[in-house]
Amino acid sequence: MKTDDLIDLLAKDSPPPWRFRSVLTWAVAGGAAVAALLFFAGIGFRPDIADAMKHERFLFKFVVTITLAVTAVWTTISLGHPAGRLAQRGPAMAVAPGLLMVAVLVEMVVLPRDQWAANFVGHNARFCLTLIPLLSIGPLACLLVALRRGAPSHPGLAGAVAGTAASAIAATFYAANCDDDSPLFVLAWYPIAILLVAAAGYLIGRRLLRW
Repeated sequence: MKTDDLIDLLAKDSPPPWRFRSVLTWAVAGGAAVAALLFFAGIGFRPDIADAMKHERFLFKFVVTITLAVTAVWTTISLGHPAGRLAQRGPAMAVAPGLLMVAVLVEMVVLPRDQWAANFVGHNARFCLTLIPLLSIGPLACLLVALRRGAPSHPGLAGAVAGTAASAIAATFYAANCDDDSPLFVLAWYPIAILLVAAAGYLIGRRLLRW
């Protein structure tokens, strides 16, 4: 029997899609709860959170991270099914980077050129590259456990997208602590942290999600 035929057979015989979606929904909720617990226990909101919430640049960070989290989780649901392909839902994950690029272009138009470098480097790059992966551990573990209840035909890819979803959840919490609100900073450092977690998800998924 050819591999494609086997996948089609498993797709027909697999449990109803809503059952896996339910498992993954609980995994997202559990992972977010773990990240929240770690965030409030060891990191917490930035001191000027009340004032920061009045500014569009601060709030826009959450637009980007939550959009990425939602689209990555939605794609993970698809990849957990034997017949799931990245092309089915994966393009939706480009929405968040697209929004960020628009914000960066606006910022570069509004700000004087001599301020670009300072906003790009920021003050919290080290924390960004450390705290986002750290806060991602719980969500990634929960998502990988949930994916084992599915039957992904591309284990590494499913793990990578789950890592993207986990890091986007983590980045949403981290954004409430980070006082670098410039889209230039977000573009420079958040993707690196997210890619680190996605790479870890890929490597773990290749082993953990094989069938």
